[in-house]
Amino acid sequence: MFDESLGDLLPLAIGIAISPIPIIACILILFSPKARVNGPLFLLGWVVGIAAVTTVALVVTDSTGAADSPAGGSSIADLVTLIVGLAAIALGIRQWRSRPAPSEEAKLPAWMSAISGFSPGRALAFGVLLSALNPKNLVFAVAAGVAIDSAVAGGGNALAMEVLFVVLASLSIAIPVVYTLVGGESARRTLDGWRAWLTAHNAAVMAVLFVVIGAKLLGEGLDGFV
Repeated sequence: MFDESLGDLLPLAIGIAISPIPIIACILILFSPKARVNGPLFLLGWVVGIAAVTTVALVVTDSTGAADSPAGGSSIADLVTLIVGLAAIALGIRQWRSRPAPSEEAKLPAWMSAISGFSPGRALAFGVLLSALNPKNLVFAVAAGVAIDSAVAGGGNALAMEVLFVVLASLSIAIPVVYTLVGGESARRTLDGWRAWLTAHNAAVMAVLFVVIGAKLLGEGLDGFV
């Protein structure tokens, strides 16, 4: 059961972790004067946001009995998974269409210019908002909540699986933060290279990610109807 649950949760956690815009935002925070305080606080906010959305999805799924399959039929969880898969594919197509032309320079959102001046409180709140209100994270965290509830119905441990999911989904933010704290100037040079690459390829990375994981979810949802 654990292996099967991990197989369901791992792609969703990777889908959240591989988020170019949040990673770039984290790197910019780590380049700010208050990096050693704001970096860990941003990470804490990110963890809280992912955990909150996943918990809400899990509680709603459990309270509505969405993961309970009638004899010989599909469950509400199958329908939710199907819808989430379609939504992810649609978002992937949208990202692909929005990518810059080869001759154009990729631009970051205008709000990123304010990151260097964040207070510790704003860094914490920004981490929560960027993780919990990101449409991609919402899609994958909801799917994770449904997957965890389905696994619990088969004897799995909800807390252990949610903790594992949140940890995996937070690695892409935790690694730069820890690297900066222990790596000094060499870490800064490396992270600047990451920032430049992610800025240039943000749309393409997101498009591929959405379509691949969306196709997986779509297949899982369809399995419940055949």
